[in-house]
Amino acid sequence: MLFNSIDFAVFLPIVFGLYWFVLRNRLREQNLLLLLASYVFYGWWDYRFLALILFSTIIDFWVGRQMHVSSSESKRKQLLWISIFVNLGLLGFFKYFNFFVGSFVDAFSFFGQEIPRHSLDIILPVGISFYTFQTLSYTIDIYRKKLAPTNDFIAFASFVSFFPQLVAGPIERATHLLPQFQYQRKFDEQKAVDGLRQILWGLFKKVVIADSCAEYADLIFGGHDQYSGSTLALGAIFFTFQIYCDFSGYSDIAIGTGRLFGFNLRKNFAFPYFSRDIAEFWRRWHISLSTWFRDYVYIPLGGSRVSRFKVVRNVFIIFIVSGFWHGADWTFIAWGTLNAFYFLPLILFERNRKNLDTVAQGKWLPNIREILGISITFSLTVFAWIFFRAENMPHALTYIQELFSSSLFSVPSFPRMKNAFITLILISIFLIIEWIGREKEYAIEHTLVGQNRIFRWLFYFILTGMILSFSGKEQHFIYFQF
Repeated sequence: MLFNSIDFAVFLPIVFGLYWFVLRNRLREQNLLLLLASYVFYGWWDYRFLALILFSTIIDFWVGRQMHVSSSESKRKQLLWISIFVNLGLLGFFKYFNFFVGSFVDAFSFFGQEIPRHSLDIILPVGISFYTFQTLSYTIDIYRKKLAPTNDFIAFASFVSFFPQLVAGPIERATHLLPQFQYQRKFDEQKAVDGLRQILWGLFKKVVIADSCAEYADLIFGGHDQYSGSTLALGAIFFTFQIYCDFSGYSDIAIGTGRLFGFNLRKNFAFPYFSRDIAEFWRRWHISLSTWFRDYVYIPLGGSRVSRFKVVRNVFIIFIVSGFWHGADWTFIAWGTLNAFYFLPLILFERNRKNLDTVAQGKWLPNIREILGISITFSLTVFAWIFFRAENMPHALTYIQELFSSSLFSVPSFPRMKNAFITLILISIFLIIEWIGREKEYAIEHTLVGQNRIFRWLFYFILTGMILSFSGKEQHFIYFQF
């Protein structure tokens, strides 16, 4: 079920009404409703994959309880490995089986040995990368004795499958979200209104900005050999805003929906395109995944408190694994590797924590140094996104070769350039709103709040009208494929 669909527009009010008006103050029944609603929400795509979520839920619930009562360190470690093997085994089979088979065949073909290519028609379960990492955080934190296991299976199952963030995050930690299922929640009108406001902004980013950019990014990337270098640069910029507004828009809708039901989900984006260096960008982009890799992979490897060689190793491991998490293709590994090269000088010269505050905090405009830092970081990010968007490595390399041609400094031109100019204007307006609200949880958190009610509602009606006028057809979110 898509957030930007009629189905969800009907589904959400029904669940909300049952949750607050029929089952109010009945915690276990509310959790059971959320569990059933989450399974309906997920099963709307393919009910067969509900068995995977249920199986993973049962395994980790059992592992958590057994690990807690065991006094044997070796047994606790064996139980942890059961959880890791089951969860990553399912993820690896559904997401990476054909990739490894294809790479194996290609490697032999390179040396002149032709072997039969066998692959399976495997359908990737939507959101498997997200809920796998979410449930793994539960067993790992119990093993580390940072969390006590729950005895309430309904609460745990609801945590694993919570529908607002089930498919594309934020990836929640058990230490943060699970306790919220175990205590009575009370309706907070201000919190609900704030949730609706964030949902509205998320829909605007997805439907108006991301889907508009997608049309032109697809056109230019699909026919890259027909266009000038400047047009290819424009195509990369369109994709840059498509992926940001698509993914952060999903996160906004998820967080806002969570607020409607009394839950606080973690912030997943913090205006990353205003970052002054790559380290700051990765503190602000897909925060729930970046911090997951930091806490469960990078720090256990020694982080940056080891020898220079191991620091370099750790940086490349974390970024390559991050790239591979996104998809079973060499383009994602190239994207991760490129970001590792971007990041490495900052951490080696201990400048990776230089920009911890918000850019131009308390000011209207950034200074020259900040403008330069933002421009360089944004340019590097746009270039890296080419690998992320390309169909395969030859496509990415050809696109880059054609991009850096003598036509790079020509005027961009393609069949729908006049319509695309409108999208560029919308992007500019969007960036202004994001800049004004960059110190808030989301851009319009306090826009016109406390001001004249007429102007505030006029602003909401304009956003709603634009969403409706741009919603020609339901577009899938990019991160559904991960």
